[in-house]
Amino acid sequence: MNPGNVNVVLAHGAWADGSSWSKVIDRLNAQGIHAIAAPLPLTSLADDVAALEQTIERIEGPVVLAGHAYAGAVIGAARSEAIEALVFIAALAPDAGETVGDVFYRGTQHPQAPKLAPDRHGRIWLAEHDFAAAFAQNATPRESAVLAAVQRPIAVACIGEPVARPLWRDMPSWYLIAGQDRMIDPDTQHFMADRMNAHLHAYQVDHTPLVTAPDVVTSVILDAVHAISAH
Repeated sequence: MNPGNVNVVLAHGAWADGSSWSKVIDRLNAQGIHAIAAPLPLTSLADDVAALEQTIERIEGPVVLAGHAYAGAVIGAARSEAIEALVFIAALAPDAGETVGDVFYRGTQHPQAPKLAPDRHGRIWLAEHDFAAAFAQNATPRESAVLAAVQRPIAVACIGEPVARPLWRDMPSWYLIAGQDRMIDPDTQHFMADRMNAHLHAYQVDHTPLVTAPDVVTSVILDAVHAISAH
């Protein structure tokens, strides 16, 4: 299979939108790889999985799914037959019966991690200063300002819904561990990557390397693309 025949579908995490993948999309396109970002509503896990599946329906050919942070749960719950591999970027990967919250709060919280609480609509927002302090501390001030400005809140429902058997139990997976992550404990990332028997890549990057270290993220995704192209 030609790598150029493989599609990459990118799923954004909480407090982000598809534009968070823009640098990675540029780099994948430069390699001749078709990449598209799925627009997740962040209203419930089921809604987000449905939005991801609808994005996959729009394209033809095999798919590598890449999910950042919360979206690890979303890509793990996808069931499209087009999916050939999963890539987790500092992502949460609950197992059957677990919730996103179970794995998110499994480890030690970083001292600069945000204090999360829903508003009266059941949505959780990040304060502007949390983007520079924890979400993407290696970003430029301009990048942090844009991330804060375009953030999308996540509904409490997204993090409290137990998942079924995740796709990573039956699918080759790759995991990028972010060693400087202040949102998700790197030890928790190691735990999740180990139990899914993922192809492991560990870098000293922050929680949002798709913005702050896009070359690293692109290389992990390309590793998955080339692996499924080889058979």
